[in-house]
Amino acid sequence: MNRPLELWGGLECTVARVGDDYRDQSLETGHQDRIEDLDRIAELGIRTLRHPVLWETISPESPDKADFSWHDVRLKRLQELGIRAIAGLCHHGSGPRYTHMLDPAWPELLARHAANVAERYPHLDLYTPVNEPLTTARFSGLYGHWYPHGTGYEAFLRILVNECKATVLAMRAIRKVRPDAQLVQTDDMGKTFSTPTLAYQAEHENQRRFLSFDLLCGMVDRNHPWWDIFLQNGVPQEDLELLLEADAAPDIIGINHYLTSERYLDERKNRYPEHHWGGNGRHEYADAEAVRMPLPVGDLGPAARLREVWERYRRPIAVTEAHHGSTRDEQLRWLMQVWNDVHALRDEGADIRAVTVWSLFGTVDWNSLLTQRNGFYEPGPFDVRAPEPRRTVLAHAAESLAKTGTYDHPVLDRAGWWRRDIRFYKAPARRSKACWLADEPRQLLITGATGTLGRAYSRLCEFRGLNHVLLSRQDMDIADHKSVARALDCHKPWAVINTAGYVRVSEAEHDRQACFRENATGAEVLAKACADLGIPLVTFSSDLVFDGTLGRPYVESDEVCPATVYGESKAEAERRVLKAHDKALILRTSAFFGPWDRYNFVWSILNTLSRGEGVKASLDVVSPTYVPDLVNTSLDLLIDGGTGIWHMANVGTASWRDLAAMAAERAGFDPGLVTDAGDRPVLDTTLSTERGILMPRLESALDRFFIDSEVDWSEEAMKVAAE
Repeated sequence: MNRPLELWGGLECTVARVGDDYRDQSLETGHQDRIEDLDRIAELGIRTLRHPVLWETISPESPDKADFSWHDVRLKRLQELGIRAIAGLCHHGSGPRYTHMLDPAWPELLARHAANVAERYPHLDLYTPVNEPLTTARFSGLYGHWYPHGTGYEAFLRILVNECKATVLAMRAIRKVRPDAQLVQTDDMGKTFSTPTLAYQAEHENQRRFLSFDLLCGMVDRNHPWWDIFLQNGVPQEDLELLLEADAAPDIIGINHYLTSERYLDERKNRYPEHHWGGNGRHEYADAEAVRMPLPVGDLGPAARLREVWERYRRPIAVTEAHHGSTRDEQLRWLMQVWNDVHALRDEGADIRAVTVWSLFGTVDWNSLLTQRNGFYEPGPFDVRAPEPRRTVLAHAAESLAKTGTYDHPVLDRAGWWRRDIRFYKAPARRSKACWLADEPRQLLITGATGTLGRAYSRLCEFRGLNHVLLSRQDMDIADHKSVARALDCHKPWAVINTAGYVRVSEAEHDRQACFRENATGAEVLAKACADLGIPLVTFSSDLVFDGTLGRPYVESDEVCPATVYGESKAEAERRVLKAHDKALILRTSAFFGPWDRYNFVWSILNTLSRGEGVKASLDVVSPTYVPDLVNTSLDLLIDGGTGIWHMANVGTASWRDLAAMAAERAGFDPGLVTDAGDRPVLDTTLSTERGILMPRLESALDRFFIDSEVDWSEEAMKVAAE
């Protein structure tokens, strides 16, 4: 195709009603109060943006009252920046409180809002009156997640038709003001697979997935398999006949496809986790993610679904959401797979205009479909947990795709988890090589092969598909210039993660030379070598660069003031590394504990308690840090291109005694067996951050320790072990 593929942007702007509670994603991500976000988007080179002009935010109390003040400023700024807006009028919402999607007046009321928007902003020429009608109807009318919380086909189909009717009436109203206005109609597109027994149910769902587009394109006539189903469920025939006119057939079909969009139905439900169990009244079955089944790769994914849509409708298409809530490498792999799949389909002749990076400023609580307020945040190209939104690797990719059409990163040498063996519920007998996308994948170099942190990095890099080499001191002595040079030349890493060092805090008081050699000199030598080669470096520091007397949590800009030789060595290492390598990432952490080794405080406490013995622990206050969280978060930050000093510990503080008691209680031991050591004054080296809270809460980390641990710490298991 002659037209270049465009990169569009999208803002997660859902205003969803759950019971009487409204969720507004623009408020929850902070976008509501940051007009400068629009400049950040423009700097990426994005020139088309899915932007909210939402009914609930403009006329929340009455259709006769409209407040456009927020939108006036934003839409004017978008014009100044040369960004074309796709105006979204209702995004997963049921509308303001004075109506709902089962209200017969709902379509006319939305059309009234559409007319108000068109009259106010006559320059707007792209509209999405109702985002994802089929998906919203399922979640609001079939599954009961959102208002009006229907749980059957009658509510589901009436909502769907009401949404499509509203789209028709809205576009008619808009075109009275702007005759050339175009409809960009979005919806999720997946496919259902099944065992032979459930083929009938899969066929039913595979017809259903096209309904919003079929309705708007005037394809649901008396010969359509769903015509009678609509009528049998109370949908007025006149509404179906109105849609036959097809005067609001999409000008651009917007396809949103997620890894969970494709399902596999299996009557052998005991093979699957219980939360997948369900049924249809005729059969009970598991409804699982198809990507976790041994299906042919070509049958799954965005390319297969986009091809189906193109062959069915032969209308221009755009991918209107490309988002994956996962680790940063997987987010990037998903975006690039979608981008590359679209290019391949365009080469086949499909008219696909754009890919939309979603969501620019992240999402909150979408892992629970907004039904719970847990504050679970998924970043997008920008991470809003910093004082100002911080660019992630997705922003770097988006800018490159928007401006050059290409992007490369070492993590792209491996396919996403959905194409690696870890996707399966049951591991295959033979490992697949299909995940290798490069003949010689670029790799990380990790030091500290014998340490807790080095082994954890290796373990999680393997899980995340990050090629790496893990080196011991015998493989590379970080304090020896020649040894470092040889190793870097041999392995040619794209980044180095240094977990090596002297860790015996108390012994360091009598072994200063060895401590400084490993922690300060070694870190400096490695930093200089990496800087010379332009290689990013991650290295670790400690809360012990502070003396614990400040009286509040320490942040990154606080002056170091170590009270121990170990702390002095880490403070000196920070100084030398920053001087040698201006792109180095230094992570101060504290009191880490993990589920995979025996060399940490929590394991030691539980092991002692399991023998029926009491333990004494210090009242010094620290920021306990769960190793898997530390590793995963730091890998994300490395991939983003993070630099400088960051404090990285789980959110929350505890004395060593309190940490021991919390672990004991979760394991079922008597927390009263944990007592105060009382052997020195109380110090507080708690770490906070002024750069952005990226780590989960301590309580969550402790809960996951017992899920992830390879030791069963339950009282019953301990009794069996003792016997």
